[in-house]
Amino acid sequence: MGEQSQTTFPQQVLDEWAGSGHDLRALFSAGHLGNRMGLQVREASPDRVVGTLPVEGNTQPYGLLHGGASAVLAETLGSVGAMLHGGPGKIAVGVDLNCTHHRGVRSGLITAVATPVHRGRTTATYEIVITDDQDKRVCTARLTCALRPADTTA
Repeated sequence: MGEQSQTTFPQQVLDEWAGSGHDLRALFSAGHLGNRMGLQVREASPDRVVGTLPVEGNTQPYGLLHGGASAVLAETLGSVGAMLHGGPGKIAVGVDLNCTHHRGVRSGLITAVATPVHRGRTTATYEIVITDDQDKRVCTARLTCALRPADTTA
């Protein structure tokens, strides 16, 4: 995921997670897969999560951005939003991801913005809009996460 320290969190989120014993920036990253793909979470709050991904290195055989790369970006950002909504006492587990690919991209950096559609006690759903360098929509995704107690396994 590159430099995790580049992620910006609102002070309220930092305060809420301060005593949790978690490394907030590491927890809300894309992990090893994101590192390999160059995914970076730039901004994170329960209301809005922003991330970027380079097209180069994440293409399919025709030279276009791989749809799976868009899905990884969408699921990462939606999961971060759901985790922040759930707070330190819950974990978010993706249960449904839907991606509609609108146009192909061959180069540059894509940017995704995840915003909540539903934030409940046991589930959270986020819409993720992915755009290219010209701010043209590349993909629209929706992720639903189950929110489970943090002390149980997924």
